[in-house]
Amino acid sequence: MPHGPDHLLFELFAIFLSAKVIGEIFERFKLPAVLGEILAGVALGPYALGWIPPSDTIHSIAEIGAIFVLFHAGLETSPQDLVRVGRKALIVAVAGIVVPFALGFAYMKWHGEASTEAVFVGAAMVATSVGITARVLGDLGVLSSPTARIILGAAVFDDILGMLLLAVVTGLAEGGTVEWLHLGVLAVEATIFALFMIFVAPRIVGRLRPNVQRLSTHNAPLVVALVLCLLLSWLATKIGMAAIIGAFFAGLMFADYSPEWHLMDRMYGITEFLGPFFFFSIGSKLNARLFRGDVLVIAIVVSLLAIVSKVAGCGLPLLRDGWHTVFTVGIGMMPRGEVALIVALAGLNAQIVSQSTYAIVVFMTAVTTILAPPLLRYLFRDEMRAASGRQARI
Repeated sequence: MPHGPDHLLFELFAIFLSAKVIGEIFERFKLPAVLGEILAGVALGPYALGWIPPSDTIHSIAEIGAIFVLFHAGLETSPQDLVRVGRKALIVAVAGIVVPFALGFAYMKWHGEASTEAVFVGAAMVATSVGITARVLGDLGVLSSPTARIILGAAVFDDILGMLLLAVVTGLAEGGTVEWLHLGVLAVEATIFALFMIFVAPRIVGRLRPNVQRLSTHNAPLVVALVLCLLLSWLATKIGMAAIIGAFFAGLMFADYSPEWHLMDRMYGITEFLGPFFFFSIGSKLNARLFRGDVLVIAIVVSLLAIVSKVAGCGLPLLRDGWHTVFTVGIGMMPRGEVALIVALAGLNAQIVSQSTYAIVVFMTAVTTILAPPLLRYLFRDEMRAASGRQARI
């Protein structure tokens, strides 16, 4: 079948319409729309109905959608707030890496799998999907709550640390060894990038504010913000991190000036259009036909370990704040996503990970992604009522 512009337009139409329709159905049942968008990908993707075959163009659009979802989330996260929860978020992120990796690796070795496959499964269990977490918290309207800030900050730190682990895993896949010098340089670059974006970049925007306001371009603040979003997303990839981390930090730069420039309102339409393509793409990667017999049992056990490891690893360091905070942060850190799939795909392409192991990782990613939204809706019910009350008074 030829893949001309008309075919691409029809695919975009089908993806957007199905994601929004199923998302609306889920919202009517008091479930976040992101859950419906992911399930739309499962239904229409290549492993179910097969109406939307995978293509590089759709994949690229999905990645751009993820970038703007994270940029939107960054706009709602003041740098001062992130610094305020920085210590807690970092502790949560470190524990949320050590515990899942240890449990995943140990279970796969106990089951008799090769060490390389065990390493890949453990690495895939590590990364929290910042994109999914941010979208769910945004849908619930609780991004400004203290617990949500801890979750989002920890997810960002988690992804930065997860990128380092991904570098180790990629080194194993490519040559069976780890290039420690390269890993050290990556760690230094990632740390400098994060510190600069949190402490220095917002001050630069403050100094540029008078010049931005004098620009003749229509919606000049939004144009400048989008330019920097794309630039920092690219820079993040050049230093070995995910593009979505750069996008989040770009939003962070402009968070303090977002109310004055109405950036949130102006970004909402862009995010509403591009975001569903990202979440549809995640759902389309699930091949349910591979799950039978031993593979299904392993996939279920790994998924349970992925849930328990994040709740225990990320939640228990916050035990002093109460059990509600423990479970809320643990569940908020539970969704895996694009990073887990990248880890699995790296092993599959290097012919170190088998098709069944890849399917197990995809299954685990789907389960943790699907379970998190309804659980977070229940755990954030008090914050949601408080936010609704504030809006009603306004």
